[in-house]
Amino acid sequence: MDWTKMILPLASGFAITVNLMPLFIGYFQMKKYGQEIREEGPKWHNVKAGTPTMGGVVFLVGSIITAIWVGLWQKAVTPSFSILLFVLILYGLLGFLDDFIKVFKKRNMGLTSLQKLIGQIAGALIFYFVFLYEGNANVLNFFGLAVPLSIFYGLFIMFWLVGFSNAVNLADGIDGLVSGLAIISFASYAVIAWYQNQIDVLIICLSVVGGLIGFFLYNRKPAKIFMGDVGSLALGGLLAGVSILLHQEWTLLLIGLVYVVETASVILQVISFKLTGKRIFKMSPIHHHFEMNGWSEWKIDGIFWLVALIFSMITLFICIN
Repeated sequence: MDWTKMILPLASGFAITVNLMPLFIGYFQMKKYGQEIREEGPKWHNVKAGTPTMGGVVFLVGSIITAIWVGLWQKAVTPSFSILLFVLILYGLLGFLDDFIKVFKKRNMGLTSLQKLIGQIAGALIFYFVFLYEGNANVLNFFGLAVPLSIFYGLFIMFWLVGFSNAVNLADGIDGLVSGLAIISFASYAVIAWYQNQIDVLIICLSVVGGLIGFFLYNRKPAKIFMGDVGSLALGGLLAGVSILLHQEWTLLLIGLVYVVETASVILQVISFKLTGKRIFKMSPIHHHFEMNGWSEWKIDGIFWLVALIFSMITLFICIN
């Protein structure tokens, strides 16, 4: 794939998203559909109540349309390409249903945790069967070491997709944070896919990066729209799928370090409170802890993005050299 053609998925994903987003925001404002702020969250987030949400719908549509037409044009619609789009759509649909119930049905809970988990596991199992159909082995690449797992690799895939879809969802708590992190993550995997000559995976990564850049223009602080679960669940599942198809599963521990830390902070907080009755952090996930310590959202965004960028560059150095 000529480097000039790489601009097409970026430009198309961006153009579709940036042009549809004002219409989407306008509709939500007209109907007075907006985000409800959790009572247990930071009190100063109350000013965000009523901000349109479910913006992930727009950048997913932009990314999917772009990936399909560029993939067909480049003759890159492979089983790997199709299963990545499937994960993006299925996990996005789960998030959409959750958001839809919250926003349109005015039910705070949305889908139950079990309902989402069943959908996520079902998607991961289908991903695994297509992965095997493509001739891939049940071998985990762990920091360059090939670890044969037999059928247990299927369990790993379920853990990876479900875990990271929820991890990205947990990180989506302040303006622009996840959209910026995801741009860095998918751009990093685009470089690895280019290096491995996996054009099918490259097209999807670049399409998503283009869509996210367009979304970020409206999601940066002060956010005009939030991505909602429809965006965060889809992005997390797709990241996990990409790392597996590139046979670089371990890289997500570094490229996705911020998501890992955000999730770990929630787990540690719960364990500490149940065992000792004391909290480690003022609030979890950890980005709220820094907010409670007086950090601005821009400061948290900037530092978390910098951490993600540094560890992504370290990962690329290891993978490419």
